[in-house]
Amino acid sequence: MTAALPLLDTACMLAARGVPPLPLRAGKVPFGNCRVCAKNACGGRPNMKTPGPCTCPGVCHAWAAATTDPNVLNSSRWATAWRQAAAVGYHPGGAGLTVVDLDNADAITWARVSLPATRTVPTTRGEHWIYQGTMQSVNAVRPGVDIKSLMAYARWLGPGTGVTAALPDVVRALAVKEPSTTRRAPETHPAPLTGQSGPCPHRTPVYLDRGIAMAVQRITGARDAVHATVYRTFLAVLSTHGRCGCLTDAHTARLFNAAQAKGESPRHCNDAWTNARTTLGL
Repeated sequence: MTAALPLLDTACMLAARGVPPLPLRAGKVPFGNCRVCAKNACGGRPNMKTPGPCTCPGVCHAWAAATTDPNVLNSSRWATAWRQAAAVGYHPGGAGLTVVDLDNADAITWARVSLPATRTVPTTRGEHWIYQGTMQSVNAVRPGVDIKSLMAYARWLGPGTGVTAALPDVVRALAVKEPSTTRRAPETHPAPLTGQSGPCPHRTPVYLDRGIAMAVQRITGARDAVHATVYRTFLAVLSTHGRCGCLTDAHTARLFNAAQAKGESPRHCNDAWTNARTTLGL
């Protein structure tokens, strides 16, 4: 147990600071489920979005085993895992954090240009940039970049340096996958959509006008991640109004003008509009 003591001490230190730790095996992977829970035969722990103690014998349910309970960390049930552990991991989302995992020099260069400065932890091949706030975890959001927050784990490599910044929209936008288009759209406003199934379901034009005004306001108010905001806004407008034929050139022009005022090119506007329509099957 002697070799495991430093790891257990680190885990208890993290738990005392509100960071849920867990033991990791060689290769930076969590311990597998117990025999009862193998291949999720148990159906998984209830509410797997949050960590907490498990009643199974030993460490179970991977990242969800992470806990701040010192009684669990020091229990005889976990003793074997600590003896076999090679490192300490933690659940970022359980601590209210998001880790942007930069796996190589190119990814680090991109982050220094694109992301606000925050607490940084050196890794074997790159860096962890840690932000205050949680979001969904997504791998390969761009070359060499993973996001680890909710329902994920990261290896503990020390406190790092710098001040932890609030999770910015530009990181959240990385999780939004915009469909690609194989054909270049013409750099003009798209034609109004024609009705597809009977009369317009909106009771008055006021409903549509209010929706367009809110969409314009959302685009205008974007402080960063403008391209992703424009796409999501177009998607929202088309999901509500795209099938009834009530959108006109005037409406789309208002949306495009708002996007171009934030720096979007006509081509980007057309691509985002086309991608949104494709996503909705319009």
